[in-house]
Amino acid sequence: MGGLRPGGEKSARALAAAMTAWQFPRMAGTAKPKKGSKKRSKKKSKKDSKEISRKKSRPPSHDVPAGDERYGLRGGEVAVELPAQFDASLYFIGRVRTPWKRRDECPKNARQSDAVCTVELDSRWAEGLSGLESVSHVLLLYWMDQARRDLVRQKPRHYTERHGTFALRSPARPNPVAVSVARLVGIAGNTLSVIGLDCVDNTPLIDIKPYFASTDSVPDARVGWHKGQKG
Repeated sequence: MGGLRPGGEKSARALAAAMTAWQFPRMAGTAKPKKGSKKRSKKKSKKDSKEISRKKSRPPSHDVPAGDERYGLRGGEVAVELPAQFDASLYFIGRVRTPWKRRDECPKNARQSDAVCTVELDSRWAEGLSGLESVSHVLLLYWMDQARRDLVRQKPRHYTERHGTFALRSPARPNPVAVSVARLVGIAGNTLSVIGLDCVDNTPLIDIKPYFASTDSVPDARVGWHKGQKG
């Protein structure tokens, strides 16, 4: 998006098509210009395009209700100002359906639940599931759209000390991408039944990949700070 420059109605339409909201909702088609908009002067069109860029290219530090303790800073946590512009856009390829309607209902990690969840893939991508029926486990990447994005140091409730965002698996991060290794129970059309998720219902889906134990598993991996840190 950084390569877009204001330059009349054509540029404004391109900018509107490329620009997404802070949480990257499902992309929609570019709105058609109102009847008679072509009659505006080139000077005014450039001014409008610059105003669109100024207002829409700067994401908020976090999109949470004022005074909502669930999203507020805990002691010792540090937040920073987010960059002025996004660097890329993405497509949500479906939705993850789970039994949990609120964040506080979700398990702390995907291994803590045996609930059967469903992954509803957008029908346009259904052909991409060919061959996945032979897979036992899948890597699911999803967008934690209720998480803050401005924290650099955090103190999750279940840990006794604070740590840097990139040393944690917390959903609060600049790009709130979560990943789970889920057991594939079955596929029906464009819907997957899986076990091993930890997100709220209707979470946006980013990608599906087969899990290869031969390359993805690292049995001797360790996180040194984690031992003895649970509160």
